[in-house]
Parts: sequence; structure tokens; C-alpha cells
Amino acid sequence: MLLAKQISIIYFLKLIKWEVLAIFLYACIVGGLDYFTFFKDLTIPLSVSAMVGTLLSLLLAFRTSQSYERWWEARIIWGAIVNDSRTLIRQLIQFLPNNDQKQQYISEFAIRQSIWCYALAEGLRKCPATEKVNNYIAQLGADSDNRPNLLLSKHTEQLAHLSEQYQLNPNKQVQIDSTIQRLTDSMGRCERIKNTVFPRAYSVLIHFLIYVLTTIFPFGLDDHHWAIEICMATTVPVLFIAIERTAILMQDPFENKPTDTPMTALSRTIERNLMEMAGLPKPEQPTQPDRFYLM
Repeated sequence: MLLAKQISIIYFLKLIKWEVLAIFLYACIVGGLDYFTFFKDLTIPLSVSAMVGTLLSLLLAFRTSQSYERWWEARIIWGAIVNDSRTLIRQLIQFLPNNDQKQQYISEFAIRQSIWCYALAEGLRKCPATEKVNNYIAQLGADSDNRPNLLLSKHTEQLAHLSEQYQLNPNKQVQIDSTIQRLTDSMGRCERIKNTVFPRAYSVLIHFLIYVLTTIFPFGLDDHHWAIEICMATTVPVLFIAIERTAILMQDPFENKPTDTPMTALSRTIERNLMEMAGLPKPEQPTQPDRFYLM
């Protein structure tokens, strides 16, 4: 997640450097045609360029809106995960009868839920599992291609055991089960965002129109200096490229990039909260990074 106090322009420029270079080279070729061949007498009204620019603006507005909606939905989902994780432990503290085993059960749920958050983040980012997650899965004696789903299944298995052991009030059991169901829903919504590819046709059409604009724009300029025309024919399309790149960065909020949903930071927060609620030692608070983003 980008931090408002520090935003790296250099990082963004590195992302679009090859597109900028391609646009610049293409603008140089078109500008050369405008001056050194029979295209010199060709004039294309700026109204045509304005029409193409308007079409580009509409497409980019739609894509940026849809990309931001995906990015914001991911953040809302993880906000719900934070709340439901705390609610789960709070319900267990309140509903389980006071006996010698209560603390043990609460601790098991708290540890498993914090590991679930880390496992979900790692699964969405498609990055290797951390030692913490691997060690816990090894202790379970079972593994799965979908580790978060496995851990939620362990939640429900232990909840069923507790219900039989303590004869829990059905209303209380339903409340705890509803919290686990919401966690399952949040996991499914994250997987939907991750596995739903944004239609490629939008990028193809946008890039096509950008190059059309680069082609016709120099023939509508009244300036007779080739450097000015090339500069203008490069700057205007690059602005559209920058907007499109911004949309691309937001449309995939689980790609292990600076613009991601800060799942690691949120998982650490959940872990600290759950350990505190369960009366377990809290993990060390990591130092605030000096980078312009937080993962």
C-alpha cells in the first residue's frame, strides 16, 4: 500500500519507461514523415485528434473506475477479516464455560486464526510460504493446496467438538459459526478478485488508440519546428499511458507490489490483537519501514 507521506515518482517512471521509449521512437518516425517525405503537405485537423483523445478519455475513465473498485473492494474485505478475527476470539472468550481447558482452546483458535491470515496473504500473492506458516501446517499433520480453507475446516471441527463437549447453547454456536462463515466469504471474495482477469481487449484498444493519436497528432500542429512536434506527440500519449498504468496497478491488489492491499501488515496487527486477547505473548512490533509503501 502506498503511503501518502512518501510517494516515489521514480518507481512509477520505471514502470512506464519502455512505453515512453516506444512512444518517443514512434513519434520521431511520424515527425520525420511529416517533414521529410511527401506527407509534408498532409494536414489532419486537430478536431480529429480531439475526437480520438475523447474516446481514449472515456475508455480510461471506465477502466480506472473499475480498477479502483477492485482495489477498494480488496481493502474492504481485509478490513472485514480484521474485525471478524477479533470477533471470533471474543465470542469464544464469552461463550466457552470457565474451566481448566478454556484458555487452551482459546489459544489454539487465536494461533490458528493468525496463521490463517498469513496463509491467505501468501496464497493470494502466490509467494513462498513463510517458516511460521510451514511449521504450523507441519504440526497439523495435514496439508492442502488451499491452506486457508484447511485452517477454517480445523476451526469448524474444533467448534463441533466443543459443542458436543460443553453442550453449547445452539444460539451461541450459531453465532460462532456465522463468524467463521464470514471469514470463508471473505476468503472467497479475495480469490474471486485474484482469479478474475481484467478483459485484455481494453488494453489492446487503448494502446491502439494511443498510437493512432501519436500518428495523426503531428499532422495537425501548426508549429514548424520538428523538435516541438515530436515533444508534443510524445507528451500527450505518455499522459494517457500513465493513466492506464495507474489503472493496471490498481486492478490487481494481490500481486505483491507497492500498490497492494497491505495484507502482511494487517496480518501482523491481527496476530498481535489475538495474542493479547488470548493472554499469549505478543510478537515483536516490526519497525516502520522507510520505504514509500507498506506491504
